[in-house]
Amino acid sequence: MAVSSRMPSQPAARGLLRRTPPRILPVERAPGRLALAVRAVSGSPGPGGSPVPRRSPAPADAAAVAPTSAPSSASSAIDFLTLCHRLKTTKRKGWINHSIKGPESIADHMYRMALMALIAGDLPSVDRERCIKIAIVHDIAEAIVGDITPSDGIPKAEKSRREQAALDEMCEVLGGGPIADEIKGLWEEYENNSSIEANLVKDFDKVEMILQALEYEKEHGKVLDEFFLSTAGKFQTEIGKSWAAEVNARRKEGCKKQ
Repeated sequence: MAVSSRMPSQPAARGLLRRTPPRILPVERAPGRLALAVRAVSGSPGPGGSPVPRRSPAPADAAAVAPTSAPSSASSAIDFLTLCHRLKTTKRKGWINHSIKGPESIADHMYRMALMALIAGDLPSVDRERCIKIAIVHDIAEAIVGDITPSDGIPKAEKSRREQAALDEMCEVLGGGPIADEIKGLWEEYENNSSIEANLVKDFDKVEMILQALEYEKEHGKVLDEFFLSTAGKFQTEIGKSWAAEVNARRKEGCKKQ
């Protein structure tokens, strides 16, 4: 059968174009992520009608919200640490009086005491961390007053007064506050020998001194009896007595070999 190749007439084509499209009923959908995000920022009601909390916009520059006290705190810390530098350069006077060349500094002495507290192990009813802190600060006032020894002839009460005043000055340089108060408390605890931790650190002070004396005897060929005699019988704790006995035993053994 032949197929006609004639195109539909123009009016018929217009009729096709005029058909009314089917009506699409609106479908209620749950809000998408974008809608929720907009509501979260604007504070408009959420899906159930309850308001969504408004989010605070993120700061454009973190530096703009940095605490204004930071520079002052940093300045006080560096001032305090600069003052403590004297502990590294001030030599212990007891060794100077015995003509020891290149003697240890105050900081050297305190550092090895802190190591003693660290390696002492767990002791009943003893706060080892507190012992370490006490060891670090017990001679801190000597950054200002220097190393005052019995040979200087200064009464113990006067020595303590000078060191207390120096400590107050150092804590003022630090800017006061809870850390400065803690340093004062640790120093006073040691000074007054008022806790088991202070007892132990007092022993470490003596053990470190006689151990250093033994080392200087070997290095310089000197006899430093004074340091061993001044500490004999003055140890308060079992670990202090044990470590002192070990140092003395090694000294006697060394004398026998000579």
